[in-house]
Amino acid sequence: MTLVQLKHFIALAETGSFSKAAELLHLTQPALSRSVRALEDELGLALFDRIGRHSEVTPFGRDVLERAQGLVLDAGDLRESGRLMRAGQAGSMRVGMASGPGAILMTPLLMHIATNYPNLRVRVSRGGTELLLQALRDRTLDAVVLEARSMRPATDLQITLLRDMRGAIMCRKGHPLARKRKGVDFNALRRYPIASTPLGDEISRELMERYGPDAHPSKCVSLECEELPSLVDVVRRSNAVLLAIRAAAPDLVEVKMEPALNAFARFGLITLRRRSEPPALPVLKQLMDELMQG
Repeated sequence: MTLVQLKHFIALAETGSFSKAAELLHLTQPALSRSVRALEDELGLALFDRIGRHSEVTPFGRDVLERAQGLVLDAGDLRESGRLMRAGQAGSMRVGMASGPGAILMTPLLMHIATNYPNLRVRVSRGGTELLLQALRDRTLDAVVLEARSMRPATDLQITLLRDMRGAIMCRKGHPLARKRKGVDFNALRRYPIASTPLGDEISRELMERYGPDAHPSKCVSLECEELPSLVDVVRRSNAVLLAIRAAAPDLVEVKMEPALNAFARFGLITLRRRSEPPALPVLKQLMDELMQG
C-alpha cells in the first residue's frame, strides 16, 4: 500500500467516475484501475461497487476513505514540516551557553526566534564548560557556545565558528576608579572587590603575565559566579569592579589599567563531529556574526 494508491482511491471516491478521476490525476483509466484493484487485493475487500459507469464506495470503502484522507493529510503536513525545517523555520534547537556568550546572545536569540520563527522551538541551557560539553556528548544539546580556549582538545568535537571578544575591567559611573585620569595599577584595583565568572587557564596566564602572580583569579577574584548578568548588576550597585568581556556591560565604565589589559575571550560554536546539525543552527550562527564583533 502506498500514498499514491490512497490518493487514487480518494480521487475515485470523490468523483465516482474512473474517467473523471483519471483526468484529475493525469493518468490513463487502465492505470487507475490497476492501482485501485491492487489496493483492494491488499486489503482483501472491495472498495467500490461498479454500477454501470459509476463507481460507488462500499461500506468498507467508506471506513477506508476516512482513514485514507487522514493519512494523506498527515503526509502533506510532514512534507510541509520538512520544507520549513530545511528553511530553519520549524523544528527544534537545543543550545547550551556559557555565562559570557549567554549574556550577549541569549536574550537576542529568544527575541529573534519569537519575532521571526514562531514555529521553531528553542531551548537554551546555561552552565560551565564541562557540564555543557557533557550534555552535548549525551545528545541532550545540539550545540554549545563557550570560551573555546577553556576546552580540552577532543577529537569528537568540532568548532565551526570562532569570535574574539575584548575583555575589560569595568566599574559603575561615579566609582573612584572611574574618576582617575592616569592609569590604574593592579594594587589599586585590588582595594575593591573583583567580580568575575570562572576563568580558564589561558586568561589566567595572561593576567599573571600582565600584572604578576597576585593577578591569578584564585587570589584576586572575590566575587565569582557563573551568571554574568548577576555580577554586572552587583557592580552597577556597589564599588565592586568587573572582569569580563566589554560587550557584556556597555553601560559600565572601563577602568584604564596600567599596563593595559589587552585580553580577549575566544567564543566558539561547538558541535559533535559526524552528527547532523539542526536546520535552525544557521539562525544562531547569524546572530553570533552580528553580535560578537569584538
